[in-house]
Amino acid sequence: MKASVIVQNLKCEGCAKTITTKLSELNQVSDIDVDTETATVHFTYETTDDAILVKDKLKSLGYPSVDRKNSLTAKARSFVSCASGKMSK
Repeated sequence: MKASVIVQNLKCEGCAKTITTKLSELNQVSDIDVDTETATVHFTYETTDDAILVKDKLKSLGYPSVDRKNSLTAKARSFVSCASGKMSK
């Protein structure tokens, strides 16, 4: 199944690279595409649990979905994730 999640704090290709890299580590999740223009993460998953796992992983990286709280901690995590993505280019 395919899904799209609109996330918060997604600003650049560094963010996108980190999201793609970390979501690629999840079993049963594939075809990951991050659109920085719309702050949307597109992916294919096997079960509903896999889709929930993606949303949880995004939150832990600092990119909570728009239906979740965007705390100061999430913003700080996204800054670190963004920097990591930029350095791994």
